[in-house]
Amino acid sequence: MSNAAQNKQGKGLILVFFLIIFFFALLLLFAHFTLSSLKESGEGNVSWGKSGGDVIGVVEVKGVIFESKKVIENLLRAEKDKSVKAIILRVESPGGSVGPTQEIYDEIIRIDKEKPVYASFGSIAASGGYYIGAACRKIYANAGTLTGSIGVIMHFMDLSKLYEFAKVKPGIIKSGLYKDIGSPHRKMTKEEKLYMKNMLSGVHDQFKNHIMARRKSKIKGNIDDHAQGQIFSGTVAKELGLVDEIASLWTAGRAIFSEMNLKGDFKFKYIKEKRPFSLRDLVDDVEGIVEGIKFGSHNSFMPMYMMMNNKISG
Repeated sequence: MSNAAQNKQGKGLILVFFLIIFFFALLLLFAHFTLSSLKESGEGNVSWGKSGGDVIGVVEVKGVIFESKKVIENLLRAEKDKSVKAIILRVESPGGSVGPTQEIYDEIIRIDKEKPVYASFGSIAASGGYYIGAACRKIYANAGTLTGSIGVIMHFMDLSKLYEFAKVKPGIIKSGLYKDIGSPHRKMTKEEKLYMKNMLSGVHDQFKNHIMARRKSKIKGNIDDHAQGQIFSGTVAKELGLVDEIASLWTAGRAIFSEMNLKGDFKFKYIKEKRPFSLRDLVDDVEGIVEGIKFGSHNSFMPMYMMMNNKISG
């Protein structure tokens, strides 16, 4: 091959390389702006009437709860904002991990002593979603909201027959009798099942105790009867004392604004982190997707305040 042909081929490869980089950069930008629009990032007011005056802050909890950091940070922003006279926790969640759920619950209890915190349930506020709502001084729900699902769940899978079929023999070296409990290569023993059941019963009791700590005078009947994992419509939940009022977010906001005799026109302020676009945002978007995938694949190994079926009671 002549030098001219070699140079031509080399230039062609360089051009292809830069085209690949260019289209990859376009793909990253498209992914970022698509994810940003889906997350509705940014901070702002949804209001009408004259500017100024008192506002009601809205802190949103969307999707599965597998970390508490963002929700708590937004609660703290609402707490420190002097224009925000009350906070509504807008819940759209089927629940999630126990630890983060309890952290959010505790922070709501603390903030509510200084600034009133209310809950508004959207289409779903079940299990851990209900748990954090129960921390608020008053719960509003839509008539068709899916809520309740007061219980704890863990998933385990016995793949021993599959390993046997594939002629794979896993080996475990452990220190501690229960260290490999729930391993998929073998069945759990009766003792292990009893141990796990007792552990989950304790976490279930924490759930019920936290509900009763805030709603003891409101619950109709025995909390144990309502805490067997049932899913209730908003209407039935109100009859049982699990929620206080049937109302949309906007109706609830107007009622709170009026009850507190707030100044100016009724306004919501959605509390979110506001920051300019950076490469870090793109990394965070990707990390969020990865964490969601990891959460879905690993949630079998942790106790969950999570709604796991679609049956509606009522």
